[in-house]
Amino acid sequence: MAKPASGHHIGASDAKLHFSELLQRVERGEEVTITRRGAPVARIVPVRKQHSREERAHAIARIRDLSCGLTLGGAKLRDLIAEGRR
Repeated sequence: MAKPASGHHIGASDAKLHFSELLQRVERGEEVTITRRGAPVARIVPVRKQHSREERAHAIARIRDLSCGLTLGGAKLRDLIAEGRR
């Protein structure tokens, strides 16, 4: 199968002919856009890994540890939010 040019685009008819090869590319982390008459109609993307409950809990604990001791320098959260809306 010819490598799709310019950002992994491939025509629908070529995608049908080489579907298993496209799946292999996606398994390696590539994203493939399928086109019809040059217009994008679909995208095949890798499935993202689902994280375990323990991995999520560990990530939350690390975020909390990293934020320990951080302050707003005397500013009030409401004032910062209002300033961001201007």
